[in-house]
Amino acid sequence: MRKLWEQIRHLLTRRIRYKITRGGVLFTAAIMVVGAAAVFSGNNLLFLIVAAMMATLLVSGFVSRLCLAALELDFLVPEHVAASRTVPARLYVRNQKWLMPSFSIRVEGIREPASPTLKSGVYFPLIAAGVTVEETVEVRFPRRGPYRRNSFAFSTSFPFGFLEKSARVTLLRETVVYPSIDPQPGFEELLAGIAGEIETHYRGLGSDFYRIRAYEAFESARHVDWKASAHAGSLQVREFAREQEQVVEVFLDRGAPPELDAWFEHAVDCCAFLAWRLSNQGAAIHFRSNGIALRQPEDGDIYTILKYLALVYPQSATAPEAPLDENSYQVVFTVAPERFSESGWAGARILSPGVLRVPERGEDSATGA
Repeated sequence: MRKLWEQIRHLLTRRIRYKITRGGVLFTAAIMVVGAAAVFSGNNLLFLIVAAMMATLLVSGFVSRLCLAALELDFLVPEHVAASRTVPARLYVRNQKWLMPSFSIRVEGIREPASPTLKSGVYFPLIAAGVTVEETVEVRFPRRGPYRRNSFAFSTSFPFGFLEKSARVTLLRETVVYPSIDPQPGFEELLAGIAGEIETHYRGLGSDFYRIRAYEAFESARHVDWKASAHAGSLQVREFAREQEQVVEVFLDRGAPPELDAWFEHAVDCCAFLAWRLSNQGAAIHFRSNGIALRQPEDGDIYTILKYLALVYPQSATAPEAPLDENSYQVVFTVAPERFSESGWAGARILSPGVLRVPERGEDSATGA
């Protein structure tokens, strides 16, 4: 029983952190000055003043501790979140105390490298007993992947501002953050080049004129070109480019050595960017990786591919599988281009470390700003 009590006390002590404010320092100094004057002068009135000042300091700490007690936090983000993007989120704070309200409560995100970052803290002047208050905040996740432990802190300096107390809260709700789909240095130029190659690879849409040819039996007469028919002496029809879906097959090779982890992360971001932009332009994305095949829209929407990219990691890879569709336009992210040329990907757009370069830190940060 004693051991359990020691653990509970240690937990409470660890969760509550104290910070003396400037006002607290001045008030403590005033207590010491008045106390010294009371001792040297023997004035009972000064002793009463010192006692009142010390009681005020103790009451301040007790009330601020009560303000932080029994506060519950919940944090909801949108269903689809990409790294490095600021998105709106809902912050809910519930006061579980029956009678006592909480005053002057501030909620902030714990600033750690792998934690979500709130654009600004949220201040609640009053949270009544048994009431849940909510606020819209802007949050930014620095990297892709699962976030299972999101840390926040309640703080208050109520009632007199002598002491600021803070309590750390860790949420166990999991959030899967997609890779960044914003353009990085070179991504826009790469997309423009690939889009042009796709247009060349496919003849065009069904409304594009292709050629004039001889009429075939049972064809509709609405495509007959009467001028060409009169010139040739036989029925001629206008043929349009065959309407076919533009399929882009993207292969992400996970066989990257540890020294190329930075390039692999950059390749994942580029893969997500291309898949997102090409999907928005109407192309069907057939995503491939080692042992994985996701067809969009047959197997899910673009978010299915982005979720896989959010959780992917390098691993040793065997020889890649052949393309699903030989007539598709193909893009390959790999550190070993020679392995793909032998597996039916000879006509693919190969993006290797020599082609897709990781930007310098200064260039990357300037673009992110």
